[in-house]
Amino acid sequence: MRRSMLLALSTPLALLALLAMTTSLLADVKPNAGAAAPGGHDFTADGKALLAVGACGNVPAPDGFDAKVLAAHCEIIKKTQTDYLTRWVKPARSFFAEHVPGDVSKKVVYPFAGGDLSTALTVYPDADEITTLSLEPAGDPRDLGQLKGAALDAALKKVEYELRFLYRVNFSNTINMIDAMRQGSLPTQMIFGLSALTIHGYEIVSVRYFRLEADGAIHYLDDAEVAAAPVAGKAKPEVRNRIFANVEIQFKKPGGRVQIYRHIQQNLDNEHLKADPRVLKHLEAKGTIAGMTKAASYLLSWDSFSLMRDYLTGHATWMVSDATGVAPKWGKAAGFEYETYGTFTGPHIPAGGSISREWRTQFESAPRPALAFRFGYYDKAFTNHLVIMRKKKA
Repeated sequence: MRRSMLLALSTPLALLALLAMTTSLLADVKPNAGAAAPGGHDFTADGKALLAVGACGNVPAPDGFDAKVLAAHCEIIKKTQTDYLTRWVKPARSFFAEHVPGDVSKKVVYPFAGGDLSTALTVYPDADEITTLSLEPAGDPRDLGQLKGAALDAALKKVEYELRFLYRVNFSNTINMIDAMRQGSLPTQMIFGLSALTIHGYEIVSVRYFRLEADGAIHYLDDAEVAAAPVAGKAKPEVRNRIFANVEIQFKKPGGRVQIYRHIQQNLDNEHLKADPRVLKHLEAKGTIAGMTKAASYLLSWDSFSLMRDYLTGHATWMVSDATGVAPKWGKAAGFEYETYGTFTGPHIPAGGSISREWRTQFESAPRPALAFRFGYYDKAFTNHLVIMRKKKA
């Protein structure tokens, strides 16, 4: 620094001016979007324990667990993860790397997701935040330390079965998820998310649970709220899992930036969204989003789910789905165009009967090559199909 400048800064008025300028510059600095928000009970240690024991991630398991039980469980889980990575993730990742636009929104919303974070990470690996919504709660992360012996073994076997089912057929059965996630002794939905992070090479940064305020803003559960929640033996798992329904996991690649995954338990039909509009307010505050859904029981074609359908057509600019996504009769009216892959001759379940002809016509109008991987449901002939819905350029 020049001597004349040093002398100038030695006067009180100059120092005050410099302080004011520095304060102004600091005020313009934007906070890191991935930085941990203040407040809230820190569940990171619980998350890492579940990552090790339930999802078999590359972190050491805490003391006190039967090594033989964990070894048997992780032998199954790691093989399941490796097979799934080879058979599904790699071909799907290549497809989406080619088809997802580079300028798509970094905010992703995935309704009717069940426990499926992995597909979202395959489609949108560069997302800033991913929000999944389903009937399933994230689950009480405190339960792991209460399970011993046969109870732990049984809970882990349930995780094994459901995870293998999801990774093999690319969707979960609702009836199974009720048992495994809503009534499960372990936070199975959260373990599914941790397994997805393991498969895709991410590490946990932080874990917190939250609820939504009346305006849709996030309120992280604080120490007092967590202490007041009943523990195992004082309330059924279904009650405790519902208290810990919504989770936020911040994660990153080694040396990479922080990304955010949030799961929200919510019935997405019109009746529930009207009675409690907090979720829609939360989603609408995100602005423009990238969307996705699959294996959604064709609910987006039902009149009783029109609010969620309207949210997607009003906020998404690009969305991928199977035939359980937004059908052309609503998408085209909202300014979207469609691109289809694979073949669709009709739904494999009666729930899609009302929209079957429209989807069949859409697929027949512009035949595409066969799809090399399953994306959600197959059709009634057990063939793969996929739909891209994108906003037309102005």
